[in-house]
Amino acid sequence: MGKKIFQKILIVCVGLLAQESYSLEIKNINYSLNEKKFEGVLLQQNEKNKKPIIVMIHNWMGISEETKNQGRRFAELGYNVFLADIYGENIRPKDVKEAATLATKYKKDRKQFRENIRLAIDTAKKQPGVDANKLVVVGYCFGGTGAIEIARDGIPLSGVISFHGGLDSLNPEEGKNIKTSVLALHGEDDPYVAKEDLLAFENEMKAYKINYQLIKYPKAVHSFTDKGAGSDNSKGAAYNEEADKKSFQEATQFLKRVFKK
Repeated sequence: MGKKIFQKILIVCVGLLAQESYSLEIKNINYSLNEKKFEGVLLQQNEKNKKPIIVMIHNWMGISEETKNQGRRFAELGYNVFLADIYGENIRPKDVKEAATLATKYKKDRKQFRENIRLAIDTAKKQPGVDANKLVVVGYCFGGTGAIEIARDGIPLSGVISFHGGLDSLNPEEGKNIKTSVLALHGEDDPYVAKEDLLAFENEMKAYKINYQLIKYPKAVHSFTDKGAGSDNSKGAAYNEEADKKSFQEATQFLKRVFKK
């Protein structure tokens, strides 16, 4: 009887230790640029050793529960994750109409878009427990566009990952500035990425000999990682379980490769 009780206590203790090992600290991080205030979110495990950092750029709805859920997926792999705030403190779209207005503003003003991403990167690097020399930018939809844009900006990064993001460039010659590995995860039936933009992206990558991968997922449309997008492909944006699973696996392998360098 005593042995069985001991075994049960041991199992409970091991379980509690496992929960503690994977517990995440989630805290808001305030930062600013030229009097404009931003509020990002830092997710990290309770570990003292410095870990690589993922700077994650939200979709057009701003930092939301969806953004945090995606952040948790990567944080649970053992990485620090910083959710970048592109729009600014307390600027969170109430609906898709507001989201479209904000996203369009930054897609047209890519200089400001990049500046806000650079600020988030600089802020992320300063956080405790972060290995500032190992940083990957990850983005979803609007954020995926940002991930590719910041690569074109030429700043040193370990890599960038775009999930169903826009791949177009206002100046394709900026591809010569890319100094990092690029992973673009694309829904093959995404109606929001024109075929000519897809071709131009590949030509840009090849022209400047960029270490890149473009992976297309059959029968996947826009927002294929977002469970809140529904399942109706005819709407142009929908969740696709297979594409979500496979793209996350690709991203995981990419991170392992680039962080080993």
